[in-house]
Amino acid sequence: MDKTYFISQTTSLTLVIIISLIFTFLGLAYSKKFQGLNNYLIANRNISFFSLTTSLVASALGAWILFGPASAATWGGIGAVIGYALGAAFPMIFLIFLGKKIRTELPKGSTLIEFIRKKFSKSLFKLILLMTIFYMFVFLCAEVTAVSILINYISGTELWITALIILIATLTYTLYGGLRASIFTDNIQMIVILVLLLISVFYLKSFTGDQFSFSYIKEKSPHLLSGSYLPSYTSGLTFFIAVAATNLFHQGNWQRVYAARNNEILKKSLIVSAIIIIPIVFFMGFSGLVAVSVDPKVIPDLGFFSLLLKEQTELLSLIIIILGLALTISTVDTLVNAISSLIIVDGESILSID
Repeated sequence: MDKTYFISQTTSLTLVIIISLIFTFLGLAYSKKFQGLNNYLIANRNISFFSLTTSLVASALGAWILFGPASAATWGGIGAVIGYALGAAFPMIFLIFLGKKIRTELPKGSTLIEFIRKKFSKSLFKLILLMTIFYMFVFLCAEVTAVSILINYISGTELWITALIILIATLTYTLYGGLRASIFTDNIQMIVILVLLLISVFYLKSFTGDQFSFSYIKEKSPHLLSGSYLPSYTSGLTFFIAVAATNLFHQGNWQRVYAARNNEILKKSLIVSAIIIIPIVFFMGFSGLVAVSVDPKVIPDLGFFSLLLKEQTELLSLIIIILGLALTISTVDTLVNAISSLIIVDGESILSID
């Protein structure tokens, strides 16, 4: 028996192609005005508060937020939700203190690796370089896979088709325009993400009513909110360390540290970014708590979708696809540009690694 999907493959693929082409065109058109290596690597160190903030948030919030927090919440409880949210925001807080120091000590830098190479041993430099590249490559694969699985779930589109379209489009404008193109498209993508997330909140409240509340979770799944539920503590700590620690090696964040117009703009952008990230990730995790309370047999990764796609599925499926694409492309272009910047700046060192 064939599975019934929310929308057709034709509709889904058309949307993927259109959205990808829009961002490709915008990225190419905008970056033509900003040429040169400084613009490519660090946007000429001239990014304003609004652009820096939206870019930091858009780059941090990939398609993983649609799956990870809700999935963790179904077994890790409120602790997992809090750990995920704080872990996602922690790198911004950390960079408030370290960002200014690195900008001062290495004013002409563009990567964390340059700072490590200058201040520490060659062995540590090699280790951090390898960790950074490996982490970002895994992150890139995970993002493309996540959105491909999402679109496959909604329309049955084969994974490789979605992945190929997104990668070709993102590589096209990011490798041409560098950080300038990435930040500019991030600004637009962040607006799209926030609007669609607000629409999702509205529909979730409409569909679930009183179910979308702490009182309902306490009634149906009290252990997930219990102070004596051990997995809440262990999962919360685990997710905090995992999410926070890995993102400290994200070259995309360090590029944006160097790209800020001045230290004051950098500090304000990092603070506001953290304030925005925490409630978004918490909300996504909270949807997992509600989903497992409504249906204990829910597939953990689909907790958010099990609530949102209950009604008006065709319209909401289109919204979810656009949201997933905006989240993914904003993260992928950051990762592509980050990896390419490491190759440009530290290419000789990469090739000389024993």
